[in-house]
Amino acid sequence: MTSGIDIDQFVTAIGDAIIVSDARGAITVWNPAAERMFGFSRDEALGRSLDLIIPERQRQRHWDGYETTMRTGETRYGTQLLRVPALHKDGHTLSIAFTVALLRGADGAVTGIVAVVRDETTRWNEERALRRRVAELESASG
Repeated sequence: MTSGIDIDQFVTAIGDAIIVSDARGAITVWNPAAERMFGFSRDEALGRSLDLIIPERQRQRHWDGYETTMRTGETRYGTQLLRVPALHKDGHTLSIAFTVALLRGADGAVTGIVAVVRDETTRWNEERALRRRVAELESASG
């Protein structure tokens, strides 16, 4: 059953970044929101490793989890929001939040992952400033 939705139009129009990577972690879909968020054009991102946007200190942990997901076909981030740092093309760090969905072939094997990503840098910075201010007030009143 089809709902008549043009999936390409949906991926292009949506405000959140949509990133699809294959079983090896190569980017296969990079929508306009991903371009705006991370600064890399579609042509710059397609075919490249997700390392493009993963800070170096996070890469080993990321790839360990990615390989486990590919092997087991399970992820807890389909329903849980994952918040992590990410890299912009110009080198500055972003704070992103995302969920993922596993893509499967006809045989049921995982063929890739789609991530729906939102930039939460502003919110994260505001929360950090509030925590700092609360700590200052607590130490001043203590």
